[in-house]
Amino acid sequence: MKINRLENDNINRNVMEVLVAEEIDRQIGRLPSNIKKFINPIEVATYALNRLPALYASSQQGFNKQKLKGRSEYSVHITQQVRKGFAAIQKDLLRSSTPLVADKERDLNQDIQDAEEALKELAAYLPEKDLSWRNIVKLVKPILAELQEQDEAEINARNVRSKTSNMWEDSIYKK
Repeated sequence: MKINRLENDNINRNVMEVLVAEEIDRQIGRLPSNIKKFINPIEVATYALNRLPALYASSQQGFNKQKLKGRSEYSVHITQQVRKGFAAIQKDLLRSSTPLVADKERDLNQDIQDAEEALKELAAYLPEKDLSWRNIVKLVKPILAELQEQDEAEINARNVRSKTSNMWEDSIYKK
């Protein structure tokens, strides 16, 4: 089944994600602060959600209905899976992972990274090395204005030379 997002801006949502997030917040609140800093709630949620049924809704009424169903039928199971998720991610504290990001966020992060690299490269060519996005216009504008003036002066000088040299070539005073 193909869904055309342009024609239909409605979304659907897995209510189980909300219920799991609530449970994670509740359980994190009970943990000592020295352990909290090692917990990645996204990893706990992923662990638990992979072991729980999905409860999708596409309307507010359906969302409320699924939330009631999730709380009444699955609350014990949600609590157990979240607890197991905490245990699973605590076993390997040194494990590193690269989190997934939304496509738009990934594009934006790449654009920001490219812009920062371009700014560093530009700073290498400027006399003022303290270049930032806040002061770029203030630092670059005078340099560009000076270059523009030099270009205009050079063009005018070329025009004068070319006009005079043509006149000299056709002149009767030529030796």
